[in-house]
Amino acid sequence: MNTPQTMLALVQRSAGYAEDLRSLVPESLEPYVDAATVETPHPGRGQVLIRMSLAPVNPSDIAFIMGVYGQPRIAGAPAGFEGVGEVVVSGGGFLADRLVGRRVSCFAGISGTWAEYAVAEARACIPLRKDIRDEDGAALLVNPFSAWALRDLIRARGTKAFVMTAGASQLGKLLVPLAAGSGLRPISLVRRAEQVDPLLRLGAAHVLNTEDAGFADALRVTLKAERPRVLLDALANDLACTVFGAMGPRSRWIVYGGLGYASLTMPQPGQFIFASKQIEGFWLTRWIQDGGLVRMARASRGVQARFASGSWTTDVAARVPLSEAHDRVPGLLAGPNRGKVLLDASNPSSG
Repeated sequence: MNTPQTMLALVQRSAGYAEDLRSLVPESLEPYVDAATVETPHPGRGQVLIRMSLAPVNPSDIAFIMGVYGQPRIAGAPAGFEGVGEVVVSGGGFLADRLVGRRVSCFAGISGTWAEYAVAEARACIPLRKDIRDEDGAALLVNPFSAWALRDLIRARGTKAFVMTAGASQLGKLLVPLAAGSGLRPISLVRRAEQVDPLLRLGAAHVLNTEDAGFADALRVTLKAERPRVLLDALANDLACTVFGAMGPRSRWIVYGGLGYASLTMPQPGQFIFASKQIEGFWLTRWIQDGGLVRMARASRGVQARFASGSWTTDVAARVPLSEAHDRVPGLLAGPNRGKVLLDASNPSSG
């Protein structure tokens, strides 16, 4: 297939890491990415070129372009970690050649997905079933695979109940029914009253509103009754410290995000000495690397089956043409989470 020599992309303005940052909600994209016409990338051996359709704006993407993610920025390179599109060129190799013409969900860590074309390792691409929507395919990896991995991690810890901050997030709404269907008992923490009933309907054993005056008492009663031994945390803030401090011996605080983006006041240091409690991190990229192709294939089958059956769905707040990202994305990210913001590379400009 003949591909164009140039493409529209949202390219990173800075390299490396940021020295200081106080919020992960950008007031503007201007300091971080430019909408630019750049050369269409070429795949190397074992890689593929993907004509992108949709790419989500995930918290990890925002952390990356702002310079506080676990890998450095590359000035001039397109941003965006995941998305959905059609493989149009193989760089060579058995797996890459087999993907040509296939619609795939991908991790594109080489040349990012916030562009009309992206390059990804063939092994980081998931061929999609025909009954998977593009909206679900675009966000198939980061949140759904994390939910799948975290469910398995909880089961491996030998606990039935677990606590989850940011319970009304997209990941929270995927993990609750998956965990409940596996015999686990999710305790979801939310910040608004209207978030309680939807999570209970999805299968949460308890949903606690952290803004309620009676939250501390409700938390104490729930922890005593359920005895959870895992805290899944997307916030890394003082609320998580308080919750973990109230949990019992041998509990594990698993941090998979830093949405709270604040300095922590760690209470009761003796809990790590005398109660055998631990803090650890979860990074999906490392989970995939450590598990290899077999674990990736097993998770892919399970995740796609849930989307195809309607058990899971991706909430979409808006589809935004690439050329309108600077004008619209910051406003869509501010305020309550209404679903995924998807960058539309198949319609890069509304004009």
